[in-house]
Amino acid sequence: MSIGLVSAAYISAAILFILSLGGLSGQESAKRAVWYGIAGMALAVVATVFGPGIANWFLILVCVVVGAVIGYYVAARVQMTEMPQLVAALHSFVGLAAVFIGFNAELIMNKINRLREAADTEGLEALFGFAATVAQKTPVELAILKVEVFLGVFIGAVTFTGSVIAFGKLAGKVTSKAEKLPGGHMLNAGAAAISVILLIIYMQTGGGWALVLMSLFAFFIGYHLIMGIGGADMPVVVSMLNSYSGWAAAAIGFSLGNDLLIVVGALVGSSGAILSYIMCKAMNRSFISVILGGFGGEAVAGGSDDIDRSVKLGSADDAAFLMANASKVIIVPGYGMAVAQAQHATRELADSLKEQGVEVKYAIHPVAGRMPGHMNVLLAEANVPYDEVFELEDINSEFAQADVAYVIGANDVTNPAARDDKTSPIYGMPILDVDKAKTCLFVKRSLGSGYAGIDNTLFYKDSTMMLLGDAKKMTDDIVKAMDH
Repeated sequence: MSIGLVSAAYISAAILFILSLGGLSGQESAKRAVWYGIAGMALAVVATVFGPGIANWFLILVCVVVGAVIGYYVAARVQMTEMPQLVAALHSFVGLAAVFIGFNAELIMNKINRLREAADTEGLEALFGFAATVAQKTPVELAILKVEVFLGVFIGAVTFTGSVIAFGKLAGKVTSKAEKLPGGHMLNAGAAAISVILLIIYMQTGGGWALVLMSLFAFFIGYHLIMGIGGADMPVVVSMLNSYSGWAAAAIGFSLGNDLLIVVGALVGSSGAILSYIMCKAMNRSFISVILGGFGGEAVAGGSDDIDRSVKLGSADDAAFLMANASKVIIVPGYGMAVAQAQHATRELADSLKEQGVEVKYAIHPVAGRMPGHMNVLLAEANVPYDEVFELEDINSEFAQADVAYVIGANDVTNPAARDDKTSPIYGMPILDVDKAKTCLFVKRSLGSGYAGIDNTLFYKDSTMMLLGDAKKMTDDIVKAMDH
């Protein structure tokens, strides 16, 4: 494939990626946007693999096939509710790839230096691909390349360990609480400062040991940074790591001289950063605080100890009676609905209520209601009308006029502690005011805490009736009870 064709393919792929990002802003266009992204990535891979100066095609194709098989297998098995941890895991791969590519560039530069010192002109002339490009660089260009390699490895290493920890938190394999080592943020600041010093040493001496040592400090920063962020902020973390992986790809793109990597990396990095900012704003969080591991926000783990922790248990029959005699019901889908795949049962419940003259609306949180539950996707899958789905700022004022709020496993985003308890780690995060409804029916498998790892005071309010059990079965039973 000629350079002209590769350039055209890269431009086309970049356009497709831009269209993909743009389409993801709407529910109706999201599916088409995904296909744009798939097409763009396929085009980019083909153009890169068969581009000029590429050797070892057989090995590359074997790797592509193996990767495609593994990717298909994982994607086919993963549940919708497991998508956030899958995304976090994929971010770790991008970060690790950046580290490997950076070290490969360092090895190539060392090889070229040895050939030049030995005056091996034949060896230099035999170089091809990236190595041949590096061999033609001027001293100034080589210095710039070293900076690019250093930054790519640093960002990649932070992304790798940070993504691994994020995966662990989302998958329940690592505590969801914000935990830091003694010294807290000073450890992160110290590791970052040492990394800057190592950059200076690396530029002056060219010693690969400085690059290796910096990688170790960067691995620590990624680990400690994400460990210091609580579970309630994990949606922001996933978006932030997406941004990091984009910047890592862009840095490596500069190192490799690959225009598409630069463009796509910048697109992913900037869009991820903007999305993280929007999420922080929606959750009333400080953007700087979150991306620095909760810097300046040492919350007191708390909650009031004088709460009456007795709960009112109910049944499907109780819930059916209350909703059938209501004039307005607001359904709040959450993680529990996603786990149980109860979106279709929820739609049936809403249809049954509307047949009896009950006004029905859906309420989702602008951030946590979508991650990790992906409520917008699940409701669309169940063909819930778009005009019945409202986000927090549009629906919160209506809970006070609702007879029933039917909450299906939406834990942290309904916790009144975020609104009322200044000692709570989630204080200040906007919540759905379901406790203001006359009756709150809360479907949940148990009284366990959510991603934030704190107790939900909503469970113990007089107006709350807990419906313990599987969300799909409970909702189906309610529909059956209403039909009788």
